[in-house]
Amino acid sequence: MIRISKILLIASLVFTACSTEDDGPGTDGGGETNSFDRGAMLENWADNIIVPAFSNFKSSTQQLEDLTVAFTADPTEENLVALRNQFESSYIDFQTVAMFDLGKAEEVNFRRFLNTYPLAASEVENKIASGSYNLELPSSFKEQGFPALDYLLNGIGDTNAEIVAKYSSENYRNYLLDVSKRINSLTAEVNSSWQGDYRDTFVSNTSSSSTGSVDKLTNKYIMYFEAFLRSGKIGYPSGVFTGTPSPINVEAYYSENLSKDLYLKALQSTIDFFNGKSFSGGQTGKSFKQYLEFLEREDLASDINSQFDVIKSQATKLNASLKSQVETDNTVMLAAYDELQKQVVLLKLDMVQALSISINYVDSDGD
Repeated sequence: MIRISKILLIASLVFTACSTEDDGPGTDGGGETNSFDRGAMLENWADNIIVPAFSNFKSSTQQLEDLTVAFTADPTEENLVALRNQFESSYIDFQTVAMFDLGKAEEVNFRRFLNTYPLAASEVENKIASGSYNLELPSSFKEQGFPALDYLLNGIGDTNAEIVAKYSSENYRNYLLDVSKRINSLTAEVNSSWQGDYRDTFVSNTSSSSTGSVDKLTNKYIMYFEAFLRSGKIGYPSGVFTGTPSPINVEAYYSENLSKDLYLKALQSTIDFFNGKSFSGGQTGKSFKQYLEFLEREDLASDINSQFDVIKSQATKLNASLKSQVETDNTVMLAAYDELQKQVVLLKLDMVQALSISINYVDSDGD
């Protein structure tokens, strides 16, 4: 009997050992979600989406600074138009990198320095008048970045001639140039980190814990969609949280017809990222969509993409100027918000539950 018991014990230990090994490759004790090739997904995110997007944006902000130098050296209407066109192009390019608020971008408050709005226009005027300011201070978030360029290139006069006349002042020229240089220098810093060691740090961190790259970027992605796309571009201007429409909260408030283009580019960037589409658009790789399909949640992946289609279709009803939309027919803006909110539920509740990822941020709107 003793001999039979020893045999059963050994068999039990062997079975237990084999069961542990079958939990999946590269896991830390989890189940099916951890056997998905997170490393391949991180490589696709880094090499085909994030790094090319930042590289493109860096080229764009360098051109922005170069044209600002040209305009401030020779303030003509022709140079103003050229600079304004580049400003719009760079602002659209910014929408392709804005969601990637991690690593150096998070460390230097990249997104807050480049795109906190509405602009504190009166403070900008005070700083220009005094000629004394420090754009590196967090207290100056609302006095620089693209919102400041929007104001300085569109909002300080009713005509191009009036705007150009403002730049007879050295203080205006200096402030415009300093804002443009800061956008470019911060972008260079973030781009350099991705071109350097941070790419490898990001890709190698395949842990399924809250500190792993997949979990962190998933949180950043959903927070961006909820707080900056849904609330920032649509919710606050439409007054959905206060009951009162607020045109001043529109992104690119001083530009005539730029705000909808910014919204559409940001939306498309989140769609492409969900589907693992490369920045160049030439290929797709491992993604949230493939991750869900691996987990046999094709239904959820399909629901999310269907809702993206609904959001894009609804956006065709928006005026090219979201400021005009808010002022003339805010119901279209509120409808846009409702469709975005449906996607928040799919991403923030259903997707993260399927992926076994915890949300670790708190949205200030309480939903």
